[in-house]
Amino acid sequence: MTAGIAGVQARITELRALVAPATVVAATSTSTVSGSTAAGAGASSTAGASSFASALAAMGIDASALTSLTGASGPSGATGSVESAASTATGQGLVAAAEKYIGVPYVWGGETLSEGGLDCSGLVLRSMADVGVTGIPRVASDQMRIGTAVPSLAQALPGDLLVFEGGAHIAIYRGDGKMIDAPKPGKSVAIRAVFAEPTAIRRVLPQASTTTGTTTGTTTGTSTASTELAAALASATAQRTALDLLTQVAS
Repeated sequence: MTAGIAGVQARITELRALVAPATVVAATSTSTVSGSTAAGAGASSTAGASSFASALAAMGIDASALTSLTGASGPSGATGSVESAASTATGQGLVAAAEKYIGVPYVWGGETLSEGGLDCSGLVLRSMADVGVTGIPRVASDQMRIGTAVPSLAQALPGDLLVFEGGAHIAIYRGDGKMIDAPKPGKSVAIRAVFAEPTAIRRVLPQASTTTGTTTGTTTGTSTASTELAAALASATAQRTALDLLTQVAS
């Protein structure tokens, strides 16, 4: 009998070693949620949880799915709607959002359809909000200071902001020498040719190709990594269940 118990306990020790990595992940998550008394440790924990959550998102795995597989709380520390949206919003997405307002009348000061229409900076503000980016200044003279400068129209990409007349007017570049804007009273939101050299060009959002990873190799790699992670998590769950059963027998 004693030898049997000793064998079970030895097996428990082996299983504990097998599931130890899962325990580390859970501990990291907990420290992120509760915080740390040391500033350096707290920053490290939050950064680790954020990186892990980003890796899961890149693989198309919801953190809640991780919770259901492992029984541990997932990494937390989301930074809010502005930053999280900015990680997925793209210049092409901004163009598509703005195109939904084609035909909406120009209304000075308008930033919502409930006001009867949009002005040029209101169109930028509304379209940014539609792709999840908030905190954008209201007027063109302030919007021309956000993002990073683009040297010339030849280097402009879809979604860049085109500023005219020193900040009196602003539009969203569509590509191929075209832009979408709310021109002036009596006109409506429309796509038209860039009519003059912009005073400034600002890039606020990245291009889709740099954020979505749509190449075949990336897609295949992501799918494989996702499958392997799911299998590993399922294995860890099975091992933990076996460990619980053996612990009950030993006790």
